[in-house]
Amino acid sequence: MTYSTNQHAEWLSLIEVSGPFLAEPVLNQAVPQGLEKVDPVKKRQFRQTYDEWRDVIDSEELQEIQIKDKIHQQWVNWVLKVGLELDEDEDGDTLKNQSQIHASIKVDVPEHHVTIKPEYVVIGDDETLPYMLIQTYSAGTALSEVLRGDGWSTSPAERMAHLCRGVGTRLGLITNGEQWMFVDAPVGGITTYASWFARLWGLEPVTLKAFYSLFNIKIVYSGFDDNKTLPQLVDESLTHQGDVTQALGSQVSRAVEVLIQSIDRINHDHNGELLEGVSPEELYEAGLTLMMRLVFLLCAEERGLLLLGDQAYEANYALSTLRTKLREEASLHGDEVLSYRKNAWARLLAIFRSVYAGVEHENMRMPALGGSLFDPDRFPFLEGRIKGSNWLEDEAKPLPIDNRTVLLFLDAIQLYKGRTLSYRALDVEQIGYVYEGLLEQTVKRAPDVTLELSGSKNCKKPWVYLGELASALLDEESAVKKLLKERTASSPSRITNDFSCMICKIFNTVV
Repeated sequence: MTYSTNQHAEWLSLIEVSGPFLAEPVLNQAVPQGLEKVDPVKKRQFRQTYDEWRDVIDSEELQEIQIKDKIHQQWVNWVLKVGLELDEDEDGDTLKNQSQIHASIKVDVPEHHVTIKPEYVVIGDDETLPYMLIQTYSAGTALSEVLRGDGWSTSPAERMAHLCRGVGTRLGLITNGEQWMFVDAPVGGITTYASWFARLWGLEPVTLKAFYSLFNIKIVYSGFDDNKTLPQLVDESLTHQGDVTQALGSQVSRAVEVLIQSIDRINHDHNGELLEGVSPEELYEAGLTLMMRLVFLLCAEERGLLLLGDQAYEANYALSTLRTKLREEASLHGDEVLSYRKNAWARLLAIFRSVYAGVEHENMRMPALGGSLFDPDRFPFLEGRIKGSNWLEDEAKPLPIDNRTVLLFLDAIQLYKGRTLSYRALDVEQIGYVYEGLLEQTVKRAPDVTLELSGSKNCKKPWVYLGELASALLDEESAVKKLLKERTASSPSRITNDFSCMICKIFNTVV
């Protein structure tokens, strides 16, 4: 079980997912023995056939477009018919091309004078309704960007989702030869997009095993080990979104704490002038508002509501690319370098102002959205301005919050068990749940150094003042254990073990 769990986590982290996809607990139950092994001969054929296709596509000597198109189609057909074995059933009726597809399997888009029809369909047990629709595109076609040429400004991914819903077939697969994108488009539900990249099939064989395990001919007819189908597994995985929401709430709460501590420390360095007239409750509201701004921006960018894809926006403003940039800096120079750089916080303030007031520049234009969420004057101390100042008149002096702290904020709202969260998959109710949980909390200035404790599941965020602990230490050991039990609600045995570890750490620190 450990093997399969680790394996699923590995391949899930190596593909691109947008929307609710397969959860590890569901996969562990459906595929308890791990992913299906790919025959060594076929694995070698995958690699060799891909390399041959890539050589032709990348070649500058082959000028004949027809030759490249022919080799491209041969590669795609090989993956479908030989790699996934979709053309190897006894009757040859599983994979049908356009000439064999029933005339009703199409969708008309009259307002754009467009008719979309799949290039292939996969027929399962139900001969009247296809199991999966397949569409191929020329090499280099961006599957998530608008397709030009027919007057309908949609991407191949969006077209497949529209086609699936129109036909009544939930599953789709689109490819440009390099990217193989799975589309799950349930009627009335959230669309999922999951992409495998052929270049990784040789470098990261587990991605090939996952691709083969989910889409080979046996799965089409028999399902998984528990006889469940792929759509059923995706639906079951939705129930695990609650776990994601709870983890996200906890991570965001922790990030708000770090932000408040950072601002308080900066205020202390400014002799209390920065937060003059600002109540603890208002400070907490500012931290909460900042995190909600970040969540809003991620949702908007993933849904194409902002300028993600614009070069100027991505390089200087986009939230989706900032975390990647900070991670790259840390990997090149070490995490410590982030502690000395403070430009990321200024970038956050810039995108906040841009969303609120808009941008009108020859290289980038963004409409002003206004609203109280991004109002710069709502919490001016976030920009280093005193309370009551005006963002249009008074100079902003961005707080010296380092890039390492900003990365913590971004990790808190974008990571779940090491995987990047898709905000396309989180609905309004889930985001609202996170927000409501934060509203139940507040902030108070502690009269003494406060230590956070690890308690039982029923005891949320136990703590103890350092002075209380020092006073108990002057008494007998039982006094310390009694204090810890009152605050953590832990068992006596755990308290004894934790107490011994604490004494050892204190001793080692002193020595």
